This record gives sequence, C-alpha cells and structure tokens, in this order.
Amino acid sequence: MKVSLQGLSWSARQRIIVDDVTLEIASGETFGLVGANGSGKSTLLRLIAGLMPRARGEVQLNGTPMSRLSRREVAQNLALVEQHADTDEALTARDAAELGRTPWLSALRPFGPADSAIVDQALEMVGMSHMADAAWDTLSGGERQRIHIARALAQQPGVLLLDEPTNHLDIHHQLSLLQLVRSLPVTVILALHDLNQAMECDRLGVMQGGRLIACGPPQEVLDPALLAQSFRVGARVLTDSHDSARLFRFHCIED
Repeated sequence: MKVSLQGLSWSARQRIIVDDVTLEIASGETFGLVGANGSGKSTLLRLIAGLMPRARGEVQLNGTPMSRLSRREVAQNLALVEQHADTDEALTARDAAELGRTPWLSALRPFGPADSAIVDQALEMVGMSHMADAAWDTLSGGERQRIHIARALAQQPGVLLLDEPTNHLDIHHQLSLLQLVRSLPVTVILALHDLNQAMECDRLGVMQGGRLIACGPPQEVLDPALLAQSFRVGARVLTDSHDSARLFRFHCIED
C-alpha cells in the first residue's frame, strides 16, 4: 500500500513538533525514521496513523485521503505499535493479540475460526505461541512488545507503523523481529534509534527539529557530516568481511 504525506505539521503550546513533512513511501517498502530524541519521529508516526488532533496536512493511502475513510476503514488498512503501549486490563497474551481482529468484526461478523487461525499465525510469527495463555501482568517488557506486534499483525494491515519496535528486546529477538518486519508483504514505516539496524531499511528519513532533513538509501543518507550535525557523533564506517555490510563505530563529539 502506497503512503503519501503532504505538508504534515503539528504544534503543541506554540511549539512546532512536526514541520511540513512531505514524503512518498512505495507499496511494500521498509522505510526507517531516524533522528535524535525529540526530533519528531514518534509524533510523525502518530500523525500518519491519524491520531493527533489539530493536525495540518494530509495522509493518503493508495491515493485516497485518510480523512475520507472511517476509523474502521483506517484500522483495516493501517496498524500502529507505539513505544509505550500498555494495558491494565486482566488479559492473557492471546486476548491482547486477538484485539487486532476488532476492525474486521461486527454484530453480523463475530470472531470465528478464521480469526482464531490469523491470531495463531501472528503469535507464531513473533515467537509467542508458547506464552498465549500467560497473564499480561506476568509478561516481561520484551514479551509484551512482541504481543503488541502480534496484535498489529493479526490486524492484517497494508501499512505497519512501528515506534522503536526493538525496545525491551534482547539482541536475538531484536534481530529476528527486524528480519520478520523486512519479510512482511506490507509497507512498513518504523522509527529506530540503532543506526546499524537502520542500515537494513530500503530507505531512511532523517528527522531534526520536526523537519525531514534528508531522505534516501541508508548508505547515501548516513554520511559523517549528517551524523555530526543531527546526532553530534563522529563515525567510522567499517565493512564486515563476511558479507560486505557497512557498519558504524561511533564516538562522541564534544560540545
């Protein structure tokens, strides 16, 4: 599903948080958002999801303005996993994943065997089938994160938005999750802090002060000058002898 952003902006208390972002993301693309803390990545994801009041600009899904779609139609096409998503409800892990089927259900179309199979598959994809009956309040932060992603996968969206999806995950689950995300036949837009992980995206957008200051293939966008400007770090580019992948080694730049 193609995603088009046209002049997206949002302000709070007279402070500009996201400033006039225009961007086209191709169907099936994995697009990474990077930037220092407070650069506007999370807010931009929420703007794309249509969750911010008083937003300016427009989001289109396959050429259709989201403003013309009902909330149910938006939820059938787009899923967001936020950085600090949580619940106080007395749920099992499977109950939480089943919430992803909500946009597809109605009084005439209740939860049924096909929905159950979709949830089973989503839990398996994130490696949480064995924890399906566990109470939510017994899960670790990493386990909860994987269930939130299972819930989004059960939603079967055309666009998947992920805000720091590797937070709380150990290195094995970080790598397996990113591999899963890259393999999905959907458009993925994800915010990342780890720039080495961001190198695996098809394209990157760099946020600074609410603006999109650079966009393109990772190896072209993340050059030493931009890293110094946006992240206040120096970087050496290393090449892995195993697969020729480019990796960064960073050092702080003193103020």
